[in-house]
Amino acid sequence: MTGPGIFSDIESPLTEERPQTDSHHGITRVDEFSWLRAQNWQDVFRDPAQLDPAIRSHLEAENAYQSALMADTVELQKRLFQEMKGRIKEDDSSVPLKDGPFAYGSSFKKGGEQPRFFRTPRNGGAEEIILDGDAEAEGKAYFRIGSVDHSSDHKRLIWAFDDKGSEFYTLNVRDLANGKELADVVPDTGGAGVWNATDDGFFYTRLDQNHRPSKILFHKLGTDHAVDRLVYEETDPGFFMNVGGARRNDWIFIGINDHETSEYRLLKASEPLAEPKLVEPRSPGLQYDLEEGGDIFFILTNADGAKDFKIMTAPADDPRRVNWKELVPHEPGRLILSILGFKDHLVRLERKDGLPRIVIRDRATGEEHLISFAEEAFSLGLGGSYEYDTDTIRFSYSSMTTPSQLFDYNMRTRERVLLKTQEVPSGHDPEDYVTRRLMAPSHDGELVPISLIHHRDTPLDGSAPCLLYGYGSYGITIPAGINTNCLSLVDRGFVYALAHIRGGKDKGYAWYDDGKRQKKTNTFLDFIAAAHHLVAERYTSHDRIIAQGGSAGGMLMGAIANMAPEAFGGIIAEVPFVDVLTTMLDDTLPLTPPEWPEWGNPIASEEDYKTIAAYSPYDNVGARAYPPILAVAGLTDPRVTYWEPAKWVARLRKLKKDRNPVLFKINMDAGHAGASGRFSRLEEIAYTYAFALKVAGKAGA
Repeated sequence: MTGPGIFSDIESPLTEERPQTDSHHGITRVDEFSWLRAQNWQDVFRDPAQLDPAIRSHLEAENAYQSALMADTVELQKRLFQEMKGRIKEDDSSVPLKDGPFAYGSSFKKGGEQPRFFRTPRNGGAEEIILDGDAEAEGKAYFRIGSVDHSSDHKRLIWAFDDKGSEFYTLNVRDLANGKELADVVPDTGGAGVWNATDDGFFYTRLDQNHRPSKILFHKLGTDHAVDRLVYEETDPGFFMNVGGARRNDWIFIGINDHETSEYRLLKASEPLAEPKLVEPRSPGLQYDLEEGGDIFFILTNADGAKDFKIMTAPADDPRRVNWKELVPHEPGRLILSILGFKDHLVRLERKDGLPRIVIRDRATGEEHLISFAEEAFSLGLGGSYEYDTDTIRFSYSSMTTPSQLFDYNMRTRERVLLKTQEVPSGHDPEDYVTRRLMAPSHDGELVPISLIHHRDTPLDGSAPCLLYGYGSYGITIPAGINTNCLSLVDRGFVYALAHIRGGKDKGYAWYDDGKRQKKTNTFLDFIAAAHHLVAERYTSHDRIIAQGGSAGGMLMGAIANMAPEAFGGIIAEVPFVDVLTTMLDDTLPLTPPEWPEWGNPIASEEDYKTIAAYSPYDNVGARAYPPILAVAGLTDPRVTYWEPAKWVARLRKLKKDRNPVLFKINMDAGHAGASGRFSRLEEIAYTYAFALKVAGKAGA
């Protein structure tokens, strides 16, 4: 099915070789394409026009090549785009959340790319548009809104935007009485501001030149941001940092963490000039999160060997670890994901037996109850709340066949109220589809969950093409929820499958631990096992499986391409983290030091160097046959830099022993998340789906 015959015979760009060597632990590597890394990458993130002309010329040649190879799918891409757009309610609106005299929400106008933020009187009434994203984005090639937060007196709005894709956000303050911006403009932030108790200033995270959140500052309204007060500075580049606030508006939380260790510092929202107090010093492997509870804090932690986490309490006036008391004990196999505290209840979102569930606890009696659901595989989301003294929580529910439903739930009466069901304007009948949950045996006997959906009429005789999606890093779980975009493939006879591989927390924290650092290859072998199981169960055949993953999931794509290229008919790698070793050796890059707990530190450890070198996709490209490959990237991406896929593609073309094409599409106006508008993003998805359909021989469908 696959092969050069499905693509035009067009010469791929020739990438100049400029070999450079590096040596670590007595091991020398040669990198013939390292020149594609812009030496002034920090400047390029802020202003793409600063890119070296030679690199720009090469990237433009790559775009011309992929455009030529995909030229025969242009009409298909248009059809796919219209189908996916037709499943989106263009003038959609959220259900507003109540806060004091108002209720706040967001909406889209018909044809709009960006959200509008509005408020109404608390119990309904006329909408007041407080921020119009389309108006703010006018004339910009890229525009993404960050956090939007109203003050507790409802007079002002802090909002953030990024107009480069580099994730350096500018904070603005808007007067809600007249809709005008104040002079308080703060650049180079993490994208969120947190009001103090008197609403005359806010806390925020400042990013340094290397895009790291190194400082928490306090800005007093009406002053120059250059004199903002330094609240806390993190000197260890290996830690992320953020600032948040309590719904009671009484505490400011400074959270500091890497992938294994966390630390909190606190100060009262009414005392922005005070020194933040340390809760518990960072200790390797100790994780804890704070949640408000009035005169106490709830603490979600893995302390004392609680691998799947437990809940503790501590007095708010002295929450040091010596004062922690157990409230919900550790239960192996029940992973507590998050908690939300209210005046009379504690809510937790947890995962057990591979499925999420919501548990409500009465704070006075300790009685607990579950919110129950019936389907075989589903996704749950625990919504936020502006209010602390309330009996109502909000949650969302969906499955691979059931459109998302939004509920309000009364924790006292246990009444569940359906607020909204996701509309699919072009029509959607869940009875047309079948969703299943399979368990694939991996190389070591572990069973890997697979969630899948197919059309009821799709033959299950091995002839159906399959798009198999995977991620498997950072403990992130891919939810088995509705994805109306994939229906464009499913309606054309595809099986759409999610492989819940190790490296995520799909089966508890141990599932994550077994897919990181020295055990990282479990992630790749699990994905390959999922492909084999789908073939064994007659859902598809190997030459009809198109694998897809993005970011760390793109690294997965590069690894499985090297390890088992014969198991896949095509591979789609989006913003792929494929040059793992080189990136982990470069401590100037934004995410490298914080990522060492996830991947290992090859600078300090020879063992870590060898572990990463053994699977790093770029370092393991070989003289073998590969299926058709598509790589997608963004020029201003600070998370996975554009040169990783650029180098990977060049080396693949140089070494591989087949005539299958390797395509590289780079968005010259975007970063890690791709195009910023909701419909612009659909155009990118239509492109990748067109590639999958072309590889599967269904480009005419």
